[in-house]
Amino acid sequence: MASRNPELHRSHRVGWLRAAVLGANDGIVSVAGVVVGIAAAGATHETVLVTGVAATVAGAISMAAGEYVSVKSQADTEAADLAVERRELREDPEAELAELAAIYRRRGLDPALAREVAEQLTRHDALAAHARDELGITEALRARPLQAALSSATAFCIGAALPVLAALGAPASRVEAVVAAATVAALLLSGTAAAWLGGAPVLRGALRVGFWGALAMVV
Repeated sequence: MASRNPELHRSHRVGWLRAAVLGANDGIVSVAGVVVGIAAAGATHETVLVTGVAATVAGAISMAAGEYVSVKSQADTEAADLAVERRELREDPEAELAELAAIYRRRGLDPALAREVAEQLTRHDALAAHARDELGITEALRARPLQAALSSATAFCIGAALPVLAALGAPASRVEAVVAAATVAALLLSGTAAAWLGGAPVLRGALRVGFWGALAMVV
């Protein structure tokens, strides 16, 4: 019998992909606004470049710091919940076993099988079983502050580079139009990449990111 192809799941990408999409879109839209504003004021290409680079550096640092702090708060909450579970397992293991068995009964197992599953998982790794089935904390989806910060900052820089390059290459009289067109194209590309990496419909993802990003830029 031929072996089946392994299934391709993408949920383990959620943490860094969310941060990357947010960073890329923010980089595209916010830096485009700065670049269009400074170019429309009659600034030279050198001034546009310096302003764009400054906005990119400041924005990337801000995004990284914001992502790190917010995701670190989530990680701290997870750690606190795990500490509670660890203490309860130490102080009242039988009650925790009954709690785990009750969870499996609610999911459809008969009482005897639920108890057996709970006992086996408790013997294997009691804390992991409670983290996964009681708290919803899994290794694939746990908060990773540094990963989120790096993903967001890197994506911000990549996204911000597009409107800056568009402004530098555009004729002085058409900077606004060229940057606006480049920004919409960059948003569509960002949405396409995010949807593809996440396994979502590509066209829907591209249009969603493009629409909301363009609306933000217009506002």
